[in-house]
Amino acid sequence: MTSPVENSGPVHDEQQAPKRGIGRYAFALVPLVIFAAFAAVAGKMLYDQDVNGRDISAIPSALIGKHAPSLSLPPLEGSQTPALTDSAIKGKLTLVNVFASWCVPCRQEHPLLKELAKDQRLTIVGINYKDRNDNALRFLGELGNPYKAIGIDPNGKAAIDWGVYGIPESYLVAPDGTILYKRVGPFDQRSVSQELMPAIEKASGKTAS
Repeated sequence: MTSPVENSGPVHDEQQAPKRGIGRYAFALVPLVIFAAFAAVAGKMLYDQDVNGRDISAIPSALIGKHAPSLSLPPLEGSQTPALTDSAIKGKLTLVNVFASWCVPCRQEHPLLKELAKDQRLTIVGINYKDRNDNALRFLGELGNPYKAIGIDPNGKAAIDWGVYGIPESYLVAPDGTILYKRVGPFDQRSVSQELMPAIEKASGKTAS
């Protein structure tokens, strides 16, 4: 016969096992909760507006007011569009747009880029970020090509040089190479009319003077 004392150990373990299981499950959820909170904050910073109506997507850049990083990117193979080099933007008011075929917001803003390409004051060029060549060609074939030059950035080095947060991003560069304006996230009608166009008009006025 087994004494009650001898049985006390296994019985105690059986009672504690469910509690230990719940503890492990709760502990495993901690990283998921942290990630979800981080994603929510990041999404709000990039795409929401604050209570004053200011577009938080227009994140300030340390490069604004400074000379743009040098450009020497290979062309998109299969496209008739020239490669993106310094000579492609030198002496021109230029919008440098970072895009990729896999980027859903890039598709959303693309019709606006096509409209902007009709503005004779402005040259639009593209940095194709970490994309597949055939997918990029298909993207432009479906949606149209607003770019005067395209350079591929398969490793993201150019994006790092330009201080890209996430795509799409766009930079307005003066004819002398100075970065005048930066847009994080896709353009919409409001950001074009209230942010980009005033910057273009101001830059054009300076150029004409």
